[in-house]
Amino acid sequence: MGKAFAGARLRRLREDRGLSQAALARLLDLSPSYLNQLEHDARPLTVPVLLRLTEALGVEAGYFSPADTARLTAELRESLAAELAAGQLGAGELDELAARLPGVARVLLDVQRSRRAGAEQLALLAGDRGPQDFAAAARSPHEEVREFFYRRRNYVDELDTCAEELARAIGLRRGEVRTALADRLTDRHGVRLAATDGDGDGDGERLHRFDAETRVLRLSPRLRPGQQAFRMATQLAYLEHDRLLSELAAQDSPDGSSAWSLTRIGLANYFAAALVLPYGAFHAAAEASRYDIEHLADHFGVGYETVCHRLSTLQRPRLRGVPFSFVRVDRAGNVSKRQSATGFHFSRTGGTCPLWNVYEAFASPGRVHVQVAAMPDGQRYLWAARAVTRSPGGWGRPGKTFAIGLGCELRHAGRLVYSAGLDLADESAATPIGLGCKVCERPSCPQRSAPPLGRPLVIDERASSFVPYPVHEDPRGRG
Repeated sequence: MGKAFAGARLRRLREDRGLSQAALARLLDLSPSYLNQLEHDARPLTVPVLLRLTEALGVEAGYFSPADTARLTAELRESLAAELAAGQLGAGELDELAARLPGVARVLLDVQRSRRAGAEQLALLAGDRGPQDFAAAARSPHEEVREFFYRRRNYVDELDTCAEELARAIGLRRGEVRTALADRLTDRHGVRLAATDGDGDGDGERLHRFDAETRVLRLSPRLRPGQQAFRMATQLAYLEHDRLLSELAAQDSPDGSSAWSLTRIGLANYFAAALVLPYGAFHAAAEASRYDIEHLADHFGVGYETVCHRLSTLQRPRLRGVPFSFVRVDRAGNVSKRQSATGFHFSRTGGTCPLWNVYEAFASPGRVHVQVAAMPDGQRYLWAARAVTRSPGGWGRPGKTFAIGLGCELRHAGRLVYSAGLDLADESAATPIGLGCKVCERPSCPQRSAPPLGRPLVIDERASSFVPYPVHEDPRGRG
């Protein structure tokens, strides 16, 4: 372990515990002056002191890790893109703010989002319905749900633990999942299973529907066995842990709001995945197969997307899997799902990088595409992407096609089967990608679809260039 400075985190933890510097120093068997130096980053946090802290205050060592600095820095750079371009702030200053004072950085982000939301409201009231500001996505209930899981690094311990305990209690075994779930629904809750038929009962387009009065759970025959099991498990989440779902959703959203209801659905789906794919068994199988997604899907009898989503949740303390980012996009570049247990940052400004291999996946459905991608800050990731297709059945009825991407920081890539044959040490082999064209810090990228925010363009009637949006090297447009 190199020198680690975590003064702000240590001070915040001490204050949350209601301890004075002197009291914490006694607890750790340190001098008050030494603790004061630690809190002000005058001294690094050593391994012996770190071990004492984790034991005395009951936190994971990762609490003091700057692992989320990259993500927080990316959010700051995106939110303050105009100020950076104008030279009012330096990238180094934002890096230091994220590393040393993460709490202040998050408050600053909240202030920026509130300011933009206010500007958006004023624009609407004034009748300006042109290009929208960043705030539209920030106000979306679906975006609030994404933030709920994003802040928790896509792991909800209370639900994951409850689901694993239930799987153990009902004797859930691979190959017999649907039978066990059906028995639980019937024996414990009096729920009868039936098929949707679409004969005038409004169920023709539904994949599932639960009637609380008749205690009937209807499942579409178009659902594959794994999908049926997932919806049965989702219903068990509501029947057995309804109060817990509500309490968790209320942590971030007002009770009864759209965001609260959508968060409950997201949590019920989380519980279902954790029940069908219990943490311990799934983690062990993932490690044994070196995170081979297609093998895991076949082994557990579930879909490719379900496995990818579950892999992105394996962040249980003392039994962590590879920290993944998960994304689902369509051909037009719309991101319908995104979760992250890594420092990878997804742009909120609309659009993603066209050089990202998730788009290449559409050209060869069913094939896993692998890419080493480098972000503008130098952080490299290994991405595996594959296109998946869903059909409602019947001739002429349009289906849905998505690309599913799963990525991790390159330092974890050796644990994945997808790293076989790749030269992970060759930095020049990585594909340079960005957060999205409007905020990307690569002005010379020939694939740009929009000029970078806050950068004055070079406009010359007598010349042209391969770069579609050449910009002045000086952010202020001088020279």
